[in-house]
Amino acid sequence: MTKLSGPDAGGNAPARRLGDVTVGRDGEDRVSILIVDDLPEKLLVFGTVLEELNQDLVFVRSGREALREVLHREFAVILLDVNMPDIDGFETAALIRQYKRAVDTPIIFITSYADEMQTERGYALGAVDYIQSPVVPHILRSKVRVFVRLFALQRQIRRQADARAAIVAAEAARRAAEDSDRRSAFLAGASHVLNGSLQAGVGVQELAKLLVPQLASVAVVMTTDEGDARGDVLVASPAGMTGMMLDRLGEVVHKALVDASKKRVRIDLDAATLPALDAAAFGLAPEHWPNPMRAASALPLLNGDRLLGALFVATDTLNHPVDWRVLDDLAARAAAALENATLYGSLQGEIVERRAAEMELQEAGRRKDEFLAMLSHELRNPLAPIRTALEVIRRIAPPDPKLDRASDIMVRQVRQMTRLIDELLDVARISQGKIVLSREKVDLNAVISQSVETAQPLIDARNQSLRVVPLPEPMYLQGDFARLAQIVSNLLNNASKYSERGTSIELHASFDGQGAVIRLRDHGMGIDAQLLPRIFDLFTQGTRGLDRAQGGLGVGLTLARRLAEMHGGRLDAASEGAGHGSEFTLRLPCVGLVSSGDSVPAALDSPKPPACRVLVVDDNRDAAQSVASFLELGGHEVRTAADGAEALVASELFAPQVVVLDIGLPILDGYEVAQRLRQSPFGRDALLVALTGYGQREDRLNAEAAGFDHHFVKPADPMALLSCIEKWLRERPVAAQARTSA
Repeated sequence: MTKLSGPDAGGNAPARRLGDVTVGRDGEDRVSILIVDDLPEKLLVFGTVLEELNQDLVFVRSGREALREVLHREFAVILLDVNMPDIDGFETAALIRQYKRAVDTPIIFITSYADEMQTERGYALGAVDYIQSPVVPHILRSKVRVFVRLFALQRQIRRQADARAAIVAAEAARRAAEDSDRRSAFLAGASHVLNGSLQAGVGVQELAKLLVPQLASVAVVMTTDEGDARGDVLVASPAGMTGMMLDRLGEVVHKALVDASKKRVRIDLDAATLPALDAAAFGLAPEHWPNPMRAASALPLLNGDRLLGALFVATDTLNHPVDWRVLDDLAARAAAALENATLYGSLQGEIVERRAAEMELQEAGRRKDEFLAMLSHELRNPLAPIRTALEVIRRIAPPDPKLDRASDIMVRQVRQMTRLIDELLDVARISQGKIVLSREKVDLNAVISQSVETAQPLIDARNQSLRVVPLPEPMYLQGDFARLAQIVSNLLNNASKYSERGTSIELHASFDGQGAVIRLRDHGMGIDAQLLPRIFDLFTQGTRGLDRAQGGLGVGLTLARRLAEMHGGRLDAASEGAGHGSEFTLRLPCVGLVSSGDSVPAALDSPKPPACRVLVVDDNRDAAQSVASFLELGGHEVRTAADGAEALVASELFAPQVVVLDIGLPILDGYEVAQRLRQSPFGRDALLVALTGYGQREDRLNAEAAGFDHHFVKPADPMALLSCIEKWLRERPVAAQARTSA
């Protein structure tokens, strides 16, 4: 559980506690707001959005902690995440409602996805609203501010209960609050009813039942067109009027609204306009017959300037005083629901239908890309400590063939998971236009060699043979070596997975006068003619058994084609059908044959550098501890910290020479910690290494701007991290001298 405390941005003193009341710097009482979410980064976002309300924000990361807080204090409003481990948001809300002091506390559910069933369940538990994540800051502040003010008002009323004047004011405020609550509850229920069905008649029928007898004695909902003198009556409640009277009522209401320029208008219930229109005509009980419907009005149902229909209400002024605020708001909501029901129910207008379909496809594509990016990033975090811990085990475990085989299996599977995550993230980046190629002079034969080395373990495991025919002479392209190797290795892995054991695979590279051509042929299951045109679509795979022996996510070929197109090339597939193998052809443009240049002298063996002090900062304690354990095996003195504030304190006490720092930290993020370290005497010359799940190009640029020296993406190779530190230690005198002179 976390609370916002300390001085504000202007240097003012923090709020002080007086019993159960928090008093702000301006002397005003502050109320408590409970924010429940298992993700620290989302808690940080909510804190940033709501801090300007100047209230007491209480952050907890589980349902159990939320129940503990509700037991000890009263909250103005509770922001509750739906999807949480252990106890989800719905279970937490149900348990909260069992506490007497929290039985009426407003609960706003925060969720990234809510269908009708989830929404119904939330409202059944007493939720006042659903907010989609990611939240819109000003909307969230506005909604929370309403409940904060209402809570503060109710608390003020309770304090003034001893004085007679205060009692009168409190009673008036209470009635106003109850009226507001009643109106809000009524309108919320009406919105739920109106939006509960896309059939025009169903929603308005339930609406009429809500109006009678709560707000009126009679309610009639009718549709009307601009040139229609009558319209169609959708529902009348109570259902006692004859068809002739409803026809006459439709004519009178339509004319009255047109004459009043489509504004709310009073309807005179005299004998000339609506003869015999009294309580009996509406089918009311006999005890109401002496009371004629003396007060009646028509409210227009407008969509912009277009008149969709009318809401007619009639009441006796003694028993049903008219609440125009509710009725005006209700008419607006009914008009919107009627328009939506008309659009969806009638299916009229090909243009409207096409536009809606396009918007749905675009939204689905955007959400798909966002989901892939989020999923890939979140899956990196647990893989990082697993990979580092495996390296620690392999270095300290005694020699044992069984242990070696088990660790090799785990390492291979972690690498497979990392490859799948990278493919998902790459597809999302390409779809969002966020991949930038790092172009350089690339030897195509070296690309092929690297790709073969990557795919060879899978080919050997399946007892397959690979025949490679490289280019007869070196060819150099301007391209991204890693991405080109990714294309070829994806094709090799795909050929191996979809070929039987013991079969052969051929890779042939050539030059056709326009560029390089790489053909990869397998003798596997082939591609069905119906699947071939869609083979490069995302998540498309051929038919396979329930054992999922081939594995994969169906993104490898999509990624390979898009990377080839980014290099100005093309990737095509061909097959004679199922059981006849397949052939993939990769064409890459070239700028001519370029000489290879001078050879690079072999690096001399360097002596092992001295040990140093290393601070590892990560809010995932498993990740921090696994990295620390691995670096300690290298002889280094290591400390860990779990958040940005703790990292700054540890830096002053420990004076680390190397800081391995996560970016997504609570309290202070990694960028701000790096900037503060660079401004401190002990961090000015330290090696700052970012070890994070954020690996896009803008993330690397932000890390460089914040003062980081290196950027590793989780799950990083522990040996690569150790090598980076040792290289810096060898070059440290030169680096320190350069930084001092700068």
